[in-house]
Amino acid sequence: MTDTDDILRVNDLSTRFFTEQGQVNAVDELELRIERGEVFGIVGESGSGKSVTARSVIDLIDAPGEIVDGEIWFDDAELAERVREDAPDAVDGSFVDLLSVSSAVRQSLRGTSFSMIFQDPESSFNPSLTVGEQLAEAVEVQRRASANPRSTKAKTDSAEYSFGNLLLSTVLPSQQFVTEESRERAIELLELVGIPDPVERADEYPHEYSGGMLQRAMIAQALAGEPDVLIADEPTTALDVTIQAQILDLLDDLQTETGMTILLITHNLGVVARMCDRVGVMYAGEIVERGTLEDVFDDHVHPYTEGLLGSIPELGGANGQLEPIGGNVPSLLDHEMEDRCHFADRCPMAMEDCLDHPPEFDAAGSEDHTVRCVLATQSYTEREALPPNYFGDAERPAGEKHAEPAHSDGEQPAERTRTTISDSGGESR
Repeated sequence: MTDTDDILRVNDLSTRFFTEQGQVNAVDELELRIERGEVFGIVGESGSGKSVTARSVIDLIDAPGEIVDGEIWFDDAELAERVREDAPDAVDGSFVDLLSVSSAVRQSLRGTSFSMIFQDPESSFNPSLTVGEQLAEAVEVQRRASANPRSTKAKTDSAEYSFGNLLLSTVLPSQQFVTEESRERAIELLELVGIPDPVERADEYPHEYSGGMLQRAMIAQALAGEPDVLIADEPTTALDVTIQAQILDLLDDLQTETGMTILLITHNLGVVARMCDRVGVMYAGEIVERGTLEDVFDDHVHPYTEGLLGSIPELGGANGQLEPIGGNVPSLLDHEMEDRCHFADRCPMAMEDCLDHPPEFDAAGSEDHTVRCVLATQSYTEREALPPNYFGDAERPAGEKHAEPAHSDGEQPAERTRTTISDSGGESR
């Protein structure tokens, strides 16, 4: 592989779920490239495959799900040296294909190389243990990784903890799994993420924390192993606007301070505009448009990207109303998915060429700007447009962009102002 700043390269990743209803194509031949130290955002409606993509990267796909194809190349020279002898085909320079090594090796990377902030912090903490205990245990697990030869980032030379040590810990404090050093580090992490009175808070249980504080504690837990890549899956879900801003500021500060790479999963374009360097727009298991913030917000090509931007509330807009995307995210069941543009049945600019599955085209803007849409190579014409009822009961907003109907008094309706980065909820990074 060529020498670049990439830390992660995902090639042709496909994740399926084998259910009683049939095969679900949650992620389909996904391509992704993330640079070291950047914040890359994936945005899309619920059901687009964003969270499955994140879990696939960190190998957290449970049955009936399975990663059936693809490559996940991770840049780690030390890991490459460790696995080269046992899996030479999985190594290319300093890159390692994580799907070509054993599950034990992939598991050893969780916490030290990859860590994840999950959507619901309340379900991610044990209610019967204090927050400090759980953070300290996460720290201790990483410290004891040195006893495991598959570990890539041992922190100490602590001996392996056996079942005998567990029994002795009930009578001998010196045999407890969590050391005093790890407890002190847990308090430091609570202080790092901005929790007041961290010493006292460490002895409190999850139910004693507010939603915002519990989200901060989860971020602290994710940082316990000092990961290279932090995956944040909807980190501000269910938080009020003020707390959302605080969490985003915290992630921004931590990224600046540590230089770690962040993969941010969200449906909020305001969060993308505020946090990300580059962004991928995801729909029906595919990234349909990707590029810099300016590419996606100001020079976008895909009608789905336009629809997402049109759904953002605009203060002082022409009619003071949202412009939702008509229809719903399609079924991802394999026998119900047609080999065409999956957005065509909701697209106001669908043409005959959209009945074929589009490849990824280069688009105007930065060299990273690509799009899965024929509009990248040709203009929309009424002559080639599909009739409004072509897809039967689908709620395709036909005519909304094909022609603007005149008002009864002869005036034309006001046109929606084009959404920019600042309009979407924050300044660009």
